Amino acid sequence: MNNAVASPYQLNELNKETRMGSMGSETHAREIRRIDLSNYDERKNQIADELWSAAIDVGFFQICNHGIDLGEIEQAFAMAERFFALPAATKAKYPLRKAHNAGWESKAQVRPSTGTPDQKESYQITRPWMNDLWPAADELADFQRVMLDFEAKCWQLGMRLLSCFAYKLGFDSEFFTRAHNPSAPSYQSTLRLLHYYAIPPEYKDKLDLWRAGAHTDFDCLTLLFQQKGQGGLQVCPGKEMETQEWTSIEPAADVITCNIGDMLMRWSDDQLPSNFHRVKNPLPHEYLGPRYSLAFFCQANRDIVIEGPEKKYPAITAEDYLYQRVNANFKAY
Repeated sequence: MNNAVASPYQLNELNKETRMGSMGSETHAREIRRIDLSNYDERKNQIADELWSAAIDVGFFQICNHGIDLGEIEQAFAMAERFFALPAATKAKYPLRKAHNAGWESKAQVRPSTGTPDQKESYQITRPWMNDLWPAADELADFQRVMLDFEAKCWQLGMRLLSCFAYKLGFDSEFFTRAHNPSAPSYQSTLRLLHYYAIPPEYKDKLDLWRAGAHTDFDCLTLLFQQKGQGGLQVCPGKEMETQEWTSIEPAADVITCNIGDMLMRWSDDQLPSNFHRVKNPLPHEYLGPRYSLAFFCQANRDIVIEGPEKKYPAITAEDYLYQRVNANFKAY
């Protein structure tokens, strides 16, 4: 086989993704486990065991009693909706800067799995690169403060979860916290606001369009906030990859959906799977209106070297890793 033809991407993760564009089928046989984080300090080892078990099984899990107040989540959603309601000309003043993973884009993300743009717009907040990417106060008052406060709470929760995975991998408890240091100029964790466009009536039967095509996440760990009634997220664990059997993950206000990303899969020498997921178009009889979600991506600082305990893969900096992934997805920027 000619590897140059068979492997269009340098990373194995992207080559797998090119094979994930079909509709597949839906299965209800898999459970997306719900893990209670209450009394975290006293129950950390138990919680770590539960997280590990869910992660190696499906790669996705939901957490409850996580410590982020529902009112703060609702406020962040309200701010996101206000941002996306701004005129396109206003949003265009704050364009996506691909090298820094910061700013606004619309229908610019083309997944290797589909070759077509996701039917959405997004605004990405990566702290060190936001100086001239915040909407002006007269355009969207208090936006910067609310979103930075929310980003900080997401970071804190993400580090708690990653501390559990550090424990299970044999790293010290602060290993991933140091790797995601928000005070360093190399910080590159990202809060992403997402607006999936309402489905026009003429497209309601076009199930080959994807709100988000099948993909794995670039990061270590993703925290996803969804709103009740705005579903569509599906996961295809690795065991079902060849047959493309998808499991829907229903949104709920009181839980956060989490998944392992490619960085952590590589760091764990593939013990923790980063599994494919997508956001499907709703069926004609389902809710066809806009869908909003908030995603926090725990992405190691740019200068951090990713290398697993067994050194299964060559060492790579988080900057180089993220650069390859972003460039494959945002070719137009």
